[in-house]
Amino acid sequence: MQLYDDVKNMQMDTFIPLISQQTHLSKQNISATLKLLQSGATIPFISRYRKEATGGLDEVEIKAIDTEYNRLEEITKRKATILNTLKELEKLTPELQRKIEEIWDATLLEDLYLPFRPKRRTRAEKAREMGLEPLAEMLLLQRALNVTQAASRFLTEAVESTEEALNGARDIIAEQINEDAKIRQLTRTLFNKKAIVTAKVIEGKETEGVKYKNYFEFSQPLHRCSSHQILALLRAQKEEILRITVAPEDEEVIHSLNRQIIKAENEASREVEKALVDGYKRLLKPSIETETINKAKEKADDEAIRIFEENLRQLLLAPPLGQKRTLGIDPGFRTGCKVVCLDAQGNLLHNETIYPHPPVSKRKQAASTLRKLVEAYQIEVIAIGNGTASRETEAFITAQSFDRKVQVFTVSEQGASIYSASSVAREEFPDYDVTVRGAVSIARRLMDPLAELVKIDPKSIGVGQYQHDVNQVKLKNALDATVESCVNRVGVNLNTASKHLLVYISGLGPQLAQNIVDYRTENGPFRSRKELLKVPRMGEKTFEQCAGFLRIPDAKNPLDNTAVHPESYPIVEAMAKDLNCSVSDLIEDKSLREKINPERYVSENIGLPTLTDIQKELDKPGRDPRKIIKLFEFDKTIKTIEDLQEGQILPGIVNNITNFGAFIDIGIKENGLVHLSQLAKRYITDPTEVVGIHQHVKVKVLKVDLERKRIQLTLIDVPQ
Repeated sequence: MQLYDDVKNMQMDTFIPLISQQTHLSKQNISATLKLLQSGATIPFISRYRKEATGGLDEVEIKAIDTEYNRLEEITKRKATILNTLKELEKLTPELQRKIEEIWDATLLEDLYLPFRPKRRTRAEKAREMGLEPLAEMLLLQRALNVTQAASRFLTEAVESTEEALNGARDIIAEQINEDAKIRQLTRTLFNKKAIVTAKVIEGKETEGVKYKNYFEFSQPLHRCSSHQILALLRAQKEEILRITVAPEDEEVIHSLNRQIIKAENEASREVEKALVDGYKRLLKPSIETETINKAKEKADDEAIRIFEENLRQLLLAPPLGQKRTLGIDPGFRTGCKVVCLDAQGNLLHNETIYPHPPVSKRKQAASTLRKLVEAYQIEVIAIGNGTASRETEAFITAQSFDRKVQVFTVSEQGASIYSASSVAREEFPDYDVTVRGAVSIARRLMDPLAELVKIDPKSIGVGQYQHDVNQVKLKNALDATVESCVNRVGVNLNTASKHLLVYISGLGPQLAQNIVDYRTENGPFRSRKELLKVPRMGEKTFEQCAGFLRIPDAKNPLDNTAVHPESYPIVEAMAKDLNCSVSDLIEDKSLREKINPERYVSENIGLPTLTDIQKELDKPGRDPRKIIKLFEFDKTIKTIEDLQEGQILPGIVNNITNFGAFIDIGIKENGLVHLSQLAKRYITDPTEVVGIHQHVKVKVLKVDLERKRIQLTLIDVPQ
């Protein structure tokens, strides 16, 4: 155990300066963060409750430290494997060992190992078996000699001519050039700076691949290709629509390699030059081209995932309506509109189907049913899904007169069908079909988007680009981390949260989330945070991680409904005692809170960052960081794409963001695109600088392509 700790400490001492260099964060903060992570603390917990230790690092910075540490650990494991292999092969020299130990770049590490790694029987290997390595070494010296005469010394039964001997020697030289770490790095640098991405359509695939028409004759420097272009090209190549190359001009690379390798002007150097050209085209170029494509793909993946993360974050943090008695409608024409009535806690009370639209057109009956439901279930709001027949259903609803004021909202259906057919939905509503489950999801999304959307695989929500093309493990990890971040930022009601919501709380997992729900079912609502310690498998460490993110609105201790961590309760109690009041008085009376001098409560473990957070929380206990929901109306005169005219200014809702622009719902079947260049007069590289998911905007119609069903929009010079 002591040996393990010593190794771990040595590793930390090595890693911390490297992580600091990569992240530009202080070594002290990195060291403290890593110790917390390795003790089992979660990123949300560290960023919220350990600011003194980390110097106030946010979740992004803590995640960067964690990611870099894991990368270095993987390289360390790979180094150990390589060193052991080289020892077994008796190829490990002190110089090679030093180089391996000093390298912290995975690609350069593999370059060093390349000459020694097991490979299939190559042309160079066959030439060595024929005894031609000395001839190759002789040529590499590039001294003046009669090449033909030198080659004749190596003629055998296996090598029948001087040309065969020279061919074999050149094969050996070509392989040596390909495996030379410095040559590979030089070639890699040239590819990074000067590679051209070229794409051509495969003959006969023009019709099948029409959606890739823009890339049928494509040529552009790699460094100028956007992430969506890279992903589109690679998808088209995978679908066998395009052939793609990614490389600089051969002559330019060969010229640069010549300057490194060719040291003379004689017969031997000309043989080496032939080997260089062959080695580059046959071995080095394909290898570095594949590597370059993979790195471009990785970079494009990261950008696509970043946009997906940000879109998902905005969607999850969309304004909630709160606990209202809600009528949800999943609209439709032929199959009718599925209607559900929920109580203020989101429990299903009633469901049925109405047919206000063609071809059934039972409009009067549908209107009568709606009025009765609104009255019987004391409905306060109506949520209408934004899919098929949404506009028609909204018009029908708003034309009705009810016995009370009822607000009407249109709600995004993205992912609702995925939820309704999922095991989660079947578990919640085993006796109802998918249409009822879908309508319930629509209604609940209005009440609390976060609580409902956590039940759906984030990939299915549809707020990204090329999500099926990017690295799926990296995408899942990123999106899960985003959901976890959002859930913990908002906090959850311990007595109403589903296990699907609880599972994302810091320190909890599927089993503990289920245990909390089971305990609640058996014992009734939690009366205090301390009661969590009675939940099976809830230890002190897990309690520390989760308690601050769980709220109990009606708890005896008012701090149980705040983001103040239980470990800080004594501080608040000391503040109240010093002011001769109760904690409740302190929360309710602003004048009392203004008398608090936070510096008085600074201690060895508690600093001003935590005390400032406590003060903010006492000002607004249990505050929901999400914004207030706003009503929205589409232009009632626009019902189909044929109604659009260039120059029209219309209200719209941002429903997806990519790195090339934002897609806007203007109330018809087709979404419009505001290209990156049309988001603002100034130059921008990231659409999220200007717009966010579900943002209400005004847009101007630039162009309508009826044949391709495409709408070009702009935000420039449109008053918002």
